[in-house]
Amino acid sequence: MHNYTALADDVEAFLNKHNLKDATLIGHSMGAKTVMTLALRNPDCCANIIPVDNAPVDAALSSDFPKYAEGMQRVEAAKPKSQKEADEILKPYAKDLPVRQFLLTNLIRPGPSEPLKFRIPVKILTDALDDMSDFPFNDPDQTRFGKRALFVRGTKSHYVSDEILPIIGRFFPRFEVVDIDAGHWVISEKPEEFIKGTCSDSEAGAYSDNT
Repeated sequence: MHNYTALADDVEAFLNKHNLKDATLIGHSMGAKTVMTLALRNPDCCANIIPVDNAPVDAALSSDFPKYAEGMQRVEAAKPKSQKEADEILKPYAKDLPVRQFLLTNLIRPGPSEPLKFRIPVKILTDALDDMSDFPFNDPDQTRFGKRALFVRGTKSHYVSDEILPIIGRFFPRFEVVDIDAGHWVISEKPEEFIKGTCSDSEAGAYSDNT
């Protein structure tokens, strides 16, 4: 099973195994909903969270994601020998170079002279895309995370719109927002701005709601 409850289970098990206390949990996109899920169900698991370009709502994924997943499956089926060869296969499915570079960071070579393959289970991810649009909590009056939550969003992305901010505030009453001039792939598009934004809110312009 691949959904946010299962992903939160995995992250919590990792924190417990390594005895990590008062951690800052950062997650992008699917990872953002994962850290939100974990924080809401177990607020003691971390000191604070930084969800990147996603919100605690049910929302349809961009139509690009099924294309990315199909392209990654085509790459794996072709058994490429080089990153360049994999990039050429993926290009029709992800036209933007930063996006392809981000997706291809998951390629590994299992052994000498073996073809490249993805370290992640691409078929499982593809089959679970519908679950990735959901969020397991829907009543902020029942479940809240009272510690700091810094939401980083790309201003050219639609996943964290201004209309969603009141909902975020109900689940995460101490939330702040940092806007970065980027699309959904905030970290790979604007890595320096992302680092500045997460280290100092004033660098990127922050919005907060403590009601």
